[in-house]
Amino acid sequence: MKNKKLNLQTKKVGIGLLAGVLVPGAAWACACGCGVFDVGGSSMLPAGEGGMAYLNYDYQDQNQNWSDSSRAPAENNNDKEIRTHFVTLGLQYMFNRRWGVQAELPFANRYFKTLDDAGDLVSRHWNALGDLRIEGIYTGFAADLSSGLTFGLKLPTGSYDRDADVVDRDTEIGSGSTDILLGGFHRGNLTADEKWDWFAQAKLDLPVLTKGDYRPGFEADAAAGIDYKGISFGRLRISPLAQVIISERTSDYGAAADSANSGYTRILLSPGIEFHFHPVKVYADVELPVFQHVTGNQIVAPALFKLNVSYMF
Repeated sequence: MKNKKLNLQTKKVGIGLLAGVLVPGAAWACACGCGVFDVGGSSMLPAGEGGMAYLNYDYQDQNQNWSDSSRAPAENNNDKEIRTHFVTLGLQYMFNRRWGVQAELPFANRYFKTLDDAGDLVSRHWNALGDLRIEGIYTGFAADLSSGLTFGLKLPTGSYDRDADVVDRDTEIGSGSTDILLGGFHRGNLTADEKWDWFAQAKLDLPVLTKGDYRPGFEADAAAGIDYKGISFGRLRISPLAQVIISERTSDYGAAADSANSGYTRILLSPGIEFHFHPVKVYADVELPVFQHVTGNQIVAPALFKLNVSYMF
């Protein structure tokens, strides 16, 4: 009975997917931190057999120049603004209580403003598919599915050479690389009435095959938090949550990379809320930085906003 309750409650947590955080990169491209979208909340933690289709929307406006651990003069960076709308279509399906699969395909609308080689202010605005992510899921460590592993690949389906005379590789929507994805998660109850839960996740993104003499940095992302399931109005369940997200990324390298101005460490706090009216869930949160250290000069966003809609079947 306890396992059944845990499974039902986990389904109520919702689809706080792809927990995007502000990325202090010279460009917030998928080559610069998209992996962090996959940590945060307990949305990706399977609760039993069956499927879940979801649509995720993220928005951020990178318009502040940073160097080391503080804001820096805008004139120290040729890049002035990167404004991006991400829409990701995803599907997760558990074949049984041990094995499942997940696929995510992002689409991005990006505005980029920078100084060209002549010192003139120029801009580009374009739409493109991002890099497809396909992962397997294993949850056979415990009968209640409280622990699991994820493993898979990020494929170079996104464009990485759009307006290459103006747009740098780390500002492209696709990375041009094939990456190995590895992750793990665990969750548990904090109180005997099972209204308070805790969760933790970690993911690694390791580029292994690259193109155009550009190799994105290795990335590690982790999230931990708590959620509360004690609010309900009839069939409507409301679950507020709070989480901390930590990211580490090494500098890019290669002839097409800007190694001196890439790589970061950051810590963010993210409050969120989910509304669950089975089989539909709606989730929203905001990610706010409390610490960030960047290599060189990089433009960052002061916050990132996210909205998820999912359907369980």
